[in-house]
Amino acid sequence: MQRLIQIMVALLLVNTPALAEPDIWKQEWPTTNFSKTSIKSWTEILSGGPPKDGIPAINTPKFQSDVKEGRLEANEPVLTVAIAGQRERAYPIRYLIWHEIVNDTIDGAPIAVTFCPLCNSGVTFDRQTDHGVLTFGVSGKLRNSDMVMFDRETQSWWQQATGEAIVGNLTGTELKMLPSWMESWSQFRERNSGTGLVMKQPATSRAYGRNPYQGYDTSARPFLYNGEMPPHGISPVARVVRVGNKAWPVSRVRDEGGVDEAGIKISWEAGQASALDTDIIAKGRDVGTIRVRDDQGRDVAHDVMFAFAFHAFWPEGSWMIGR
Repeated sequence: MQRLIQIMVALLLVNTPALAEPDIWKQEWPTTNFSKTSIKSWTEILSGGPPKDGIPAINTPKFQSDVKEGRLEANEPVLTVAIAGQRERAYPIRYLIWHEIVNDTIDGAPIAVTFCPLCNSGVTFDRQTDHGVLTFGVSGKLRNSDMVMFDRETQSWWQQATGEAIVGNLTGTELKMLPSWMESWSQFRERNSGTGLVMKQPATSRAYGRNPYQGYDTSARPFLYNGEMPPHGISPVARVVRVGNKAWPVSRVRDEGGVDEAGIKISWEAGQASALDTDIIAKGRDVGTIRVRDDQGRDVAHDVMFAFAFHAFWPEGSWMIGR
């Protein structure tokens, strides 16, 4: 009997927090509809440490001409957004690594530029939805080590890697992913040479230029991740190019001098530092720049993320590992 009681107590300790979590979260999220969700178990969502808005999103970014930028080193990564007819904009990862979301508007088009350091996922979304224009913040929660965003209009929670609402009234809604890519500052600057815009340093006090996740992209196991490791012997923190539900290892693209298959062309060019390697971002090892285009040379929406995150969110996805 004593053994049975011990087992029952253990089960209670394991299961009660999961069942009680929405009640606990309601203190911080009083208007979020927790009765509507697409996730299977609340245990999938963990606290990353900071509270709601503890990592402050940027809502009014300021820009300057690329020729006036003097802080960035040549090999530092930036996330580039190019909208037809508009000047290209560079969002330095040295800022995104501390803020994770930039709510911006380009010629009337509302966008969200997002970066989850724990998944190396840099994705740009259209903020215009059937439910109106949404403004995103950082919830402080993680799912499969990926940032859970929230919108300020309905307080619904969104998965950054997929752009899908997973908790709240907008559950099931998917954001449109826009073409953007990570490249080195020198690659952006040389291509634009006075025609591009770069986000200015935010007014908040942060150690911009430093990496708070030193050595993360060579770690043996991702932070707060208990899911399956990727197949084919691929390191969990190996970078892969995700297009839809397909993933190409960046190492394959690099070693083969580019890939042309499944209706897209993927190229690799040296010169971009890893933001998740050394303490100083600009001293990170060279991981190269990926570009993805279709047969007509148009940029294709994609993400260069860690392999474990692709496997977690696209468990039935295709691994394009070649022969």
